[in-house]
Amino acid sequence: MSQITIQCRLVTSETTRRQLWELMAQKNTPLVNQLLEQVSNHPDFEAWRQKGKLQAGIVKQLYNPLKTDPRFIGQPGRFYTSAIALVDYIYRSWLALMKRSQYQLEGKTRWLEMLKSDTGLLETSGVTLDTLRSKAAEILTQFAPQSDTVDPESPKSKQGKKTKKTKTAQSRSLSQSLFDAYRNTEDILSRCAIAYLLKNGCKVSNREENPEKFAKRRRKVEIRIERLEAQLSAKVPKGRDLTDANWLETLEIATSTVPEDEAQAKSWQNHLLKKSSAVPFPVSYETSEDMTWLKNSQGRLCIKFNGLGEHTFQIYCDRQQLHWFQRFLEDQKIKHDSKNQHSSSLFTLRSGKLAWQEGEGKGDPWNIHHLILYCSVDTRLWTAEGTEQVRQEKAAEITKVLTKTKEKGDLNEQQEAFTKRQNSTLARINNPFPRPSQPLYQGQPHLLVGVSLGLEKPATVAVVDALAGKAITYRSIRQLLGENYQLLNRQRQQKQALSHQRRNAQRIAAFNQFGESELGQYIDRLLAKAIVAIAQTYHAGSIVLPKLDNTREMVQSEIQAKAEQKCPEYLEGQQKYAKQYRTSVHQWSYGRLIECIHNQAAKIGIAIESAQQPIRGSPQDKAKELAIAAYHARRNV
Repeated sequence: MSQITIQCRLVTSETTRRQLWELMAQKNTPLVNQLLEQVSNHPDFEAWRQKGKLQAGIVKQLYNPLKTDPRFIGQPGRFYTSAIALVDYIYRSWLALMKRSQYQLEGKTRWLEMLKSDTGLLETSGVTLDTLRSKAAEILTQFAPQSDTVDPESPKSKQGKKTKKTKTAQSRSLSQSLFDAYRNTEDILSRCAIAYLLKNGCKVSNREENPEKFAKRRRKVEIRIERLEAQLSAKVPKGRDLTDANWLETLEIATSTVPEDEAQAKSWQNHLLKKSSAVPFPVSYETSEDMTWLKNSQGRLCIKFNGLGEHTFQIYCDRQQLHWFQRFLEDQKIKHDSKNQHSSSLFTLRSGKLAWQEGEGKGDPWNIHHLILYCSVDTRLWTAEGTEQVRQEKAAEITKVLTKTKEKGDLNEQQEAFTKRQNSTLARINNPFPRPSQPLYQGQPHLLVGVSLGLEKPATVAVVDALAGKAITYRSIRQLLGENYQLLNRQRQQKQALSHQRRNAQRIAAFNQFGESELGQYIDRLLAKAIVAIAQTYHAGSIVLPKLDNTREMVQSEIQAKAEQKCPEYLEGQQKYAKQYRTSVHQWSYGRLIECIHNQAAKIGIAIESAQQPIRGSPQDKAKELAIAAYHARRNV
């Protein structure tokens, strides 16, 4: 992605702020709340939940009867469109998460059915342990006949890097084959042998099974299933209660009614302690044409929004971002002066979002909170070379659409009008904006920068030559931060103090949702800047980031490895050390760090790839294997 988001503060008169607050808080947010409720109450909602997809256009259908509702009339057209798009996005995201959790639950449930002790497998199959192991070895040979029998002098082995796979990829492929075989066979002995292999890491174990360890392993799977079931039974998305009416209602019920059980009491407590949003939903402006840029009599950059009349908002931003907002004005001015001979699809500004940022103090909400404008920009459209790249992509897309339309033969009036508009757009796209020249970043495709994530070391970098299959250099978290490394320890100390404060508040059932400082975000930006600088130095073609799907396993494996290293033969000592380790080293916000790297790389034009991070190994090895896995995946596409 080459898009980043910048923001600025909007300053205007109190009258304008009050009018905008009343529109967003008293009309638009209640409309969003109503649409959220109607989607969840729709007769087909359960079917959508099972599919994991929302019916196309359903939110707009539910909105149509609300057009004439006195509670929601009087809003600009963009506000209605924004409410529909927001509700559609919320439910699509929520349904996708529910579908993912459902898949995980089904997989964990199948695994729990397969996960039996050696004694249980012997009772089911009716054979001895030696017979079960022999059958498992036979099945393993069928699925991995060349795993250990390849002649090192054979031509196949001399192919080297082209046929070599990592052990992690081999194990994942073998386990998937065994799972498929388990589903496709009805033979009881074969099923038990496959289950035996899977629970022993796709190997035939010669050790006696420890019943206590197996019981704990099975219990972990059961706990994971319980957590997934709780996620799937979670409530549907709710709106924002700016009047605290629901909170007051819950308080009245909790003070006058005896809870039926502990779960209901816990639900009331969570609702009363939860901090609700004090600002309305934002309003999205999906096209750059909905915003008009200008300069006032004092020469300050300002903006107007379609639907808000002549209300003008002054732009207040950092100097580092000022050039972006000046570019927005230049793009619109160029198009206006050329009498619309340029296309707005090549505007640097892609979309905007008008929102309120929570403030502190007493008084009217439009005086306490601040108006913020979030702008999405395409970094490629800053230079002439990048703009040409985007222009070619859009021109090719329009040409493809026109070709398909002409192939249909006789066109009706609507199709002819559509074709005319597309030809007009194509002509305007071919008229480029005058922009500064800057060569596009050209990295070497076989050089990749792998970034592994960890609990103790949030980021470790390996610059890898994928053709040679070796790392050129490594960078630790200390090397990445340099003289700012001390900030990492300070941030961890702050998180520990905040965790202690939250725990004390939870003990007395008090408010415990405390905000954090922005030190962690600042460190993420420093790391992102250093990682992108390394990629530039070595002319890397891409930066490889881990997928966050297996974050839990990644963190737990690191803790377990530390514990086993500290107490090799003392199980209770391992558990005690793991608990202390979790307390001393808190989990990093990996999603925020990845977003910072995305934004920093987009400014330069460095591609971002993703791959599955290995669970075991040192941080350096993980970063190296991550980059190599991404390179092989790219070649196999």
